[in-house]
Amino acid sequence: MSGASFFASRTITFYMARMFLVRFASVLAALVIVLLALDLLGESGDILAYPGNGNAQLWLYATLRTPQIIARFLPFAALLATLITFVTLNQNSEIISMKAAGVSAHQILAPLVVASLGVAAVSFTFNERVVARSSATLTAWQNANYGPIPRDRGVVSNVWVRDGDDLIHAVTARGRGAQTRLDQVTIYDRDGGRLLSIVKGKLGVQKAGGWEIANASRFDVTLGTTSTLPVFAFARGVTPDRFTLSSVDPASKSILQLRSAIQDLEAAGRPTGPLRAGLWHKLSGPLSAVLMPLLAAVAAFGLARSGRLFVRAVIGMALGFAYFVADNFALAMGNLGAYPPFLAAWAPFLLFLLIGETVLIRTEE
Repeated sequence: MSGASFFASRTITFYMARMFLVRFASVLAALVIVLLALDLLGESGDILAYPGNGNAQLWLYATLRTPQIIARFLPFAALLATLITFVTLNQNSEIISMKAAGVSAHQILAPLVVASLGVAAVSFTFNERVVARSSATLTAWQNANYGPIPRDRGVVSNVWVRDGDDLIHAVTARGRGAQTRLDQVTIYDRDGGRLLSIVKGKLGVQKAGGWEIANASRFDVTLGTTSTLPVFAFARGVTPDRFTLSSVDPASKSILQLRSAIQDLEAAGRPTGPLRAGLWHKLSGPLSAVLMPLLAAVAAFGLARSGRLFVRAVIGMALGFAYFVADNFALAMGNLGAYPPFLAAWAPFLLFLLIGETVLIRTEE
């Protein structure tokens, strides 16, 4: 189809896009108000349980929670808005009029798809600039039981770092940058996966681009002997941030921040599969709004006099909700390592894109 015939006409394009966007904004606002009220009812007891908390803290919670609700239910709003738009057009015989004028099914869908692309772009920007920050703040506040958020002391427990074949374990890593200190350090000296020796020390500090332990004990696995080393140097070139990295929440970081955290964790030898799935889903998630017109198109086409408009609307809604179920299932499988990260994020989108196109073609026939 040529670019000139992608849209039926300027009038139809703006009419349908405006109809969809108005209904989308209305549905999203209604969903946010209802869900925020229910969520606030469930959390208000915990918020007010902390001494000194009152209405100001309830409003703060609502402010922090609203962006998360918007991000999560925006695709639902797009689905419902598309269904309402198509049902309205079908009931008023506007779809039949457009088809009688020679407008194809894809041309009827085109304005809604383009409007959904705009919604997806706004959703992506909103997630990056607002949702990530509010999620990080809300998580820290909830971890403090809705009290004052404690200052980050820079202490990380049970740290494992890989340096080539060697494995390094520290009970705690504290401080930042040049002031980083490692407590109760154990170095597993390996060669090709074969353990050669185990070195232990109480305190690891940075020296000359690497790390040192004073008064370390070394156990030689081959000889079965233990010796004392006045100074033991290890992990040359390993930066402090590889020891001080803690758990990473994809929802609380932007794409650039998450990508940087993944690179640091990989350098430290830690698993990053779930984080990579979350990274890809930051792209596929907002794009799910583009699928909704295609999945809900079954409510637009077919003979209006058949009296099955409600059934077609239910089918469109079922397809949309089936996508969300498949998306959450794939992400769960990605977090468990059963699916590769790219497949976990994009397989449901591509699968339902094909399903929606197939349903559209069969319905049109």
